[in-house]
Amino acid sequence: MKITIVKVGGAVVEDPAQLTSLLEGFKKIEGAKILVHGGGRRATKVAAALGIESKMVGGRRITDADMLEVVTMVYGGLVNKNIVAQLQAIGVDAIGLTGADMNVIRSHRRPIKDGIDFGFVGDVDAVDATRLHTLIDAHLTPVLAPLTHNGTGTILNTNADTIASETARSLAKTDDVTLVYCFEKPGVLANPDDNSVIPTITRASFQRLTADGTISGGMLPKIENALAAVEAGVKKVVITKADCLGNNNGTIILL
Repeated sequence: MKITIVKVGGAVVEDPAQLTSLLEGFKKIEGAKILVHGGGRRATKVAAALGIESKMVGGRRITDADMLEVVTMVYGGLVNKNIVAQLQAIGVDAIGLTGADMNVIRSHRRPIKDGIDFGFVGDVDAVDATRLHTLIDAHLTPVLAPLTHNGTGTILNTNADTIASETARSLAKTDDVTLVYCFEKPGVLANPDDNSVIPTITRASFQRLTADGTISGGMLPKIENALAAVEAGVKKVVITKADCLGNNNGTIILL
């Protein structure tokens, strides 16, 4: 089966015009599809309103007990259900999920490394492709929030790019999978100019671009996950702008 997995970032989610364009493009994708969303900027705003400080390391959020409550509410509730409602409005029969729903994504709490404790952040152990197929075969479109669980009752904040990559890798064992990362830029940029899109990235070029500082911050985990996906058999990975979905523009990640 041909399956397209689209991951949309928080900046797009918060911009009504960009989100509308993205969802219209998503609707036009032929065959089965899954949407994975972020929402970090909204979580940061809500946390600030509640007097909770947001801390980031290497583009990833440190999640203490208070922040876990915020991201669970924002990702699994506000953002997820807003997207589901908008998809329903344009004729896409969507169902919103966290990793705990149907036991779709199991993870473990990230261990302390190099003195950094990420708190209640999960690293994915397994994605249940069979359960996702149950929904897809019923002509439903899963919308995955960036939350997983550890199997013992704890929700874990999990990078949305990672969820998209791990879901793509799991489904690629039996299906023809394309993974698309959509955010506010037209691709991975060589400099601040939006016309400086890097057309292709391989593992070797990624290492060079990281070393010289061209790629940094939140783009690092995105490309790491994209590379992991193609190395695990995902047919194609594209990083592009929300309104370019489906037109083959952007940065293509290659073996």
